[in-house]
Amino acid sequence: MNPSQSRLGALSLLVVAALCLTSATGCAGRRREAFLNDKARTHVYRKPAAEVWPQAIALLKEKGYSMRAGKDGFEASTEWLMHGAPSSLGTTQVRYLVKAVERGPGQCAIEYYKQLSTESRGAQSGGRQQSEFNDPAPRADGTTFNRDPEMEWELLQKVDAESATSLRAEADKIQ
Repeated sequence: MNPSQSRLGALSLLVVAALCLTSATGCAGRRREAFLNDKARTHVYRKPAAEVWPQAIALLKEKGYSMRAGKDGFEASTEWLMHGAPSSLGTTQVRYLVKAVERGPGQCAIEYYKQLSTESRGAQSGGRQQSEFNDPAPRADGTTFNRDPEMEWELLQKVDAESATSLRAEADKIQ
């Protein structure tokens, strides 16, 4: 066998092994992320809602959202905020509904609900653009908001760093 063919074969095996490892690492990373998001969705803070609520609102304000207080004490929604850059295909806007739910004496959960809307632009006579907002179709429960576990995980890391560290260590064991 020619030495250059031997090297080529060894290099090919090395590339295949690296691809397999990268693929497995990617899957494990997605499983860890799903695990953390699931834990954030079901997390109960060992603090009263009045203590966690200001941090839940502050997280949205840090991201540029302006708030509107809800009818209930621990419920608020944001105004629409452009997500990403506008393009000739349209513009996406996002808004949130956030609620604190009492889970027992001195305990609460924070739920973030996200709504996306896309403004599509179509040509109209006279060269002007016509804008139309397309909200997602309502779900079976009549809403178009979906839970945002990524935002809930971000809040968990800020408010309850000890639990977040413990969950991250547990997630790192996922293969």
